[in-house]
Amino acid sequence: MLINYDDEVDKIIKIRKGKIQEGYKLDLPEIDEYFRFKKGNFNLILGHANTGKTTITLFLMLLYAIKHKLKWLVFSSENDPHTIIKKLIEFLDSKPINKVSTDKFNEHCQFIFDHFKFVDTSELYTYKQLIKFAEAVNQAWNYDGFLIDPYNSLVKDRDILQGLNGHEYDYEATSEMRLFCKRNDISIWLTTHAATNALRIKHPIQHDYAGHPIPPLASDVEGGGKFVNRADDFIVIHRYTQHPTDWMNNYIHIRKVKDNDTGGRPTPIDKPIMMKSIKNNVGFEINGKKTLNLALVEQINAPF
Repeated sequence: MLINYDDEVDKIIKIRKGKIQEGYKLDLPEIDEYFRFKKGNFNLILGHANTGKTTITLFLMLLYAIKHKLKWLVFSSENDPHTIIKKLIEFLDSKPINKVSTDKFNEHCQFIFDHFKFVDTSELYTYKQLIKFAEAVNQAWNYDGFLIDPYNSLVKDRDILQGLNGHEYDYEATSEMRLFCKRNDISIWLTTHAATNALRIKHPIQHDYAGHPIPPLASDVEGGGKFVNRADDFIVIHRYTQHPTDWMNNYIHIRKVKDNDTGGRPTPIDKPIMMKSIKNNVGFEINGKKTLNLALVEQINAPF
């Protein structure tokens, strides 16, 4: 099938006239300059194990749900659904779950029910089964974003694997995920772990974080750099978990933005977005201000 040439030229004309539709903003300049939510994008999120990449990802998803009423399908095999719902409630209220009032608890539960659906992870899925299920959900409940957390929790399809090596299998899986995104105008956020060897690479002695593992690189993705090649946007989430004072600082490195015309760009190498966990891990602040937390509260106080 050939493309419609006129449609593509129309897109270029819109870019020339500054009329191209940009990705969704959060009205938080520290984030919006580098990252936007874009429907139909296939995004890769990389981080070392136990550095909080799922927590940061869920918080960003929640912000987009509040700001733009985006809806999310969540497959998170490493977290029970009730623990995710609990964390979202704590984010919404900026309080530990046992400090949330009954009225607010019920209000937050309703908001989460309206904007998030969770895949039952007591069953195992191949990537094909998960995509097929996700498309069925979209027919009944139209949503905007799909979190797959993490990729290595999907079981291998033995029938497909018989004719492919591991590299070819992963390439086919990510290619089909990209097609799912374009076909349904849904953004997949796929989390991946860094290879174990990446933890051995430390900052040099002259660095502020000397002796601590560096943020993982594209080549550190478990399974290889092909994942980054297939991604529209590539994000690295890093935290210096063993640092005596800065262990609460979460660094978001935007390593790749495929379409700059619709907003976003890579963060400078040594100047990632920094989000600091606030007390009890119920939100984040930027540049010493509870910017995200305050924006969240303002939206919650408005009618849904």
